[in-house]
Amino acid sequence: MEKDQHQEAIETNVGKPAKKAKNELVEWLKALLIALVLVVLIRWLLFKPFIVQGPSMEPNFVSNQKLIVNEILYDIRKPERGEVIVFHVPDEGRDFIKRVIAVAGDTVKVEGDKVLVNGEPVNETYIQEAIDQAHAENRLYNNTDFPNTFVQDGVVPEGHVFVMGDNRSNSTDSRMIGYVPLGDIIGRADLIFWPIKDIGLINH
Repeated sequence: MEKDQHQEAIETNVGKPAKKAKNELVEWLKALLIALVLVVLIRWLLFKPFIVQGPSMEPNFVSNQKLIVNEILYDIRKPERGEVIVFHVPDEGRDFIKRVIAVAGDTVKVEGDKVLVNGEPVNETYIQEAIDQAHAENRLYNNTDFPNTFVQDGVVPEGHVFVMGDNRSNSTDSRMIGYVPLGDIIGRADLIFWPIKDIGLINH
């Protein structure tokens, strides 16, 4: 009888470590699953990758650069002047990246390389060097004024923004496609993550 009890105790003690190890494995798997779900949620619901295509935002952004777009910021507030945004263009069936120049209620006028918002010149430090270079070569940096035959009303309507590409003479933007509805904006470009040499936060 004592021998049977002793044998049973040994078998019970042998089973405990195995059960404990199994429980730890289950907990690790749960933790990994939760982490994976969080990564997916953050990746797809809060931030989105975007690949720059074309020269419209040169010299600040070049083709094939990969960016992180903050998709939640404009759920909290509206876009502000100077911010670089990514938005969907239904007629084109693709996404654009441009800079916000004016917001709802603003009056916009573009004459050559002079951009006026509410009658005041915009200090465009982000392209000033490129403008100066163009002037040194006796040419304008921008070849499309605004308002124009494409868009004749220079006042930004409610629920919209006016955007332009930094590469003023080689950009399809609000001067041609009109004002961008807030509902078409995907988010703000916040970080360049590829190529490695360009990694860094985006100044707005």
